[in-house]
Amino acid sequence: MLDSYKAFKAYLQNEIKPLNNKPSLLLHTCCAPCSSATIELLNDYFNITIFYSNDNIYPFEEFKHRLDEQIRFAKNYNIDVIYDEYCNEDYNNKILGNENLGERSQRCYLCYELRLRKTAIKARELGFDYFTTSLSISPYKVSSWINEIGYKLENEYNIKFLYSDFKKEEGYKKSIKLSSQYNLYRQDYCGCIYSKKERDEIKCQER
Repeated sequence: MLDSYKAFKAYLQNEIKPLNNKPSLLLHTCCAPCSSATIELLNDYFNITIFYSNDNIYPFEEFKHRLDEQIRFAKNYNIDVIYDEYCNEDYNNKILGNENLGERSQRCYLCYELRLRKTAIKARELGFDYFTTSLSISPYKVSSWINEIGYKLENEYNIKFLYSDFKKEEGYKKSIKLSSQYNLYRQDYCGCIYSKKERDEIKCQER
């Protein structure tokens, strides 16, 4: 089990790079911008397939817009994108009772768990070697929670979780540059209706 970004980078160089064949990786993504720098980092080490599973996103039009952008961006790397059908009810049931806790709260922890669990299940179902998520590239996401959940699911489903803290080494800044380079749509809220309301309230206060 890797416990730091330094150990993760050493693992890529010492354990993954020397392999004759790239391992397969199911990479959960929330949007094209967050996937951009993550793919740039991992593409030399893994055969990546993107899994877009984001029942938290509201409304459906936003979910579809981000999915379309993800597919468009992935074509630049010849990476396939598979996705779950939208089920906002799964998200609402998962966070029930925690709706108004705010960002970086138990609400978000449960959201990470929902999406990572679906990714682990899909990765095992399709026979991938590893699974992980691009969520940790965002400065608003708690990477320690993501890794805690990922390793728990690794044990539960017997499929390797790849350590995730992609905001390191200016990963987030790289994602902004790549978003500009590829003219990617960058949303101004995390995705759920609650983060949208919180962002709208901030905008109103700034006027």
